[in-house]
Amino acid sequence: MKFPKFKQGKIVLKDAMGGYRGTAIEISRIIMEEPGNAEAWYNRGNAWSSCGEYNDAVRDYTMALKIGLRFREAINAYGNRGMARVETGDLDGAINDFSEIIDRKPKNSLILHTAYQNRALAREKKGDIVFAAGDRIEACRLKNNLPLGR
Repeated sequence: MKFPKFKQGKIVLKDAMGGYRGTAIEISRIIMEEPGNAEAWYNRGNAWSSCGEYNDAVRDYTMALKIGLRFREAINAYGNRGMARVETGDLDGAINDFSEIIDRKPKNSLILHTAYQNRALAREKKGDIVFAAGDRIEACRLKNNLPLGR
């Protein structure tokens, strides 16, 4: 069975400024000077992910979340880490990350729709068709601006 590609929209993959800030090596210098800088860890995760270094990206997103990010950046970090986890084959981790976005109930319906859609795809890839169908229904409701049924 062939599965559709995961949605990688601008909202989920890019930082708050709409782009990746610097290379992983450049951002590493900031982290060396300021190891408690959550945004630097997050931005380096984005840089790693854009290079296809998904294990490094997961590590850096995890550190950024552990240190603490503002709400919007945390939502993006969970989405980005979920996408990176899909790439590494960690479907359970990806499902947990997309679930975290859903649980935090962001007001942006596109982000919420994308989280449901990506969680459905990860669940389908695992063979969990029943729960995936429920996520697809919620994603469709969001897309059509209907109230959530859960």
